[in-house]
Amino acid sequence: MSKFDSIRPFYDSEVNDALREIVDHPMMKAIMHFTFPELPEEKWVEQLLRTHSIRDFQVNFIYHAVLKVLEKTSAGLTTSGFEKIDRNTAYLYISNHRDIILDTSLLNAMLYEHGGKMTTSAIGDNLVKKPFLRNLARLTRNFIVFRGLSSRAMFDSSKLNSEYIMNSIFYENRSVWIAQREGRTKDGNDRTQKGVLKMLSLACEDGENMASFFKHLKIVPVSISYENDPTDVLKMPELLAKSRAEIYVKEKNEDFRTLLSGIMGQKKRIHIALGNLLDKEIDQIFSGELNLNRQMSLLSEEIDKAIISNYQLWPTNYIALDMLNNSSENRGHYTSEEKEQFENRLRQGVDIDNPVAVQNFLAMYANPVINQQKMLIS
Repeated sequence: MSKFDSIRPFYDSEVNDALREIVDHPMMKAIMHFTFPELPEEKWVEQLLRTHSIRDFQVNFIYHAVLKVLEKTSAGLTTSGFEKIDRNTAYLYISNHRDIILDTSLLNAMLYEHGGKMTTSAIGDNLVKKPFLRNLARLTRNFIVFRGLSSRAMFDSSKLNSEYIMNSIFYENRSVWIAQREGRTKDGNDRTQKGVLKMLSLACEDGENMASFFKHLKIVPVSISYENDPTDVLKMPELLAKSRAEIYVKEKNEDFRTLLSGIMGQKKRIHIALGNLLDKEIDQIFSGELNLNRQMSLLSEEIDKAIISNYQLWPTNYIALDMLNNSSENRGHYTSEEKEQFENRLRQGVDIDNPVAVQNFLAMYANPVINQQKMLIS
């Protein structure tokens, strides 16, 4: 029994049995009919039952599902930085996180197209409560991150996640994706939580050089940006609760509804940018006598710089900033038609008589511009 059994994806030897368990599930049929609308059901079922590895499932089924989602719900996906990765090297992709499923699905589709190693990806246990979703997550090489534990249990869980990530990169030569923070960014401020980096450091053994450990992880910051956030309106209740200093309690099945909205909602253009491998930066951070907390802060800042500077700004971002400031300073970045479309989106999704709601919605789109401008000044 592996110590990672409670969190790991399926082994290839388990894939066929897992697929046979869910092949008749209504959600699996819905996914397959959406992906292959012209294909008779018996054809995709036959191929699915002949599938015996995660890679085959991802390449022959999930990749095509992602392409269909892009076709139906976006105006196209562009990329930058993928030419810098080595197809034989495993990386730790630390990414901003806007959508529950699509962020990793799109990254892996692009890694596949560029000949890179697809990732094993972190996913919160709150998203895989339903048996079908848990099976599907494990079939797409996700590993589980447990939430809401006691302090002691959280430490043990974090250490296990850290060791799993280290094992994947160091020994299995398998790339890993993790978000820069727990949960998705809902206000447009993409900031790396030190706790994520401290979790990673737990696998560094006593006496081991911390700089060498982090360099061996081969950290690559990832920026993903959607012209329209398909879940922007769904994020509003939590933002409003935060503005009132209230504790936000999710509704039943809220995560599942957000998951579906993220996949099928309209996004317009999407861009994924891979930053440079953090190497010299790590040498510099860990070369002095700074304590671990300060080192983690500096490493967080380097990841933030890369993610924010590589973030693709869209007309919606500039429109929101001008609306927030009641100005036309960024008028050269958008057309009148684009502004009208964004204003319609705002009116349809937000109570425009609630100034706090309007401000939160606009800030969600405006903050990436503000953060890039701050970075240029500093």
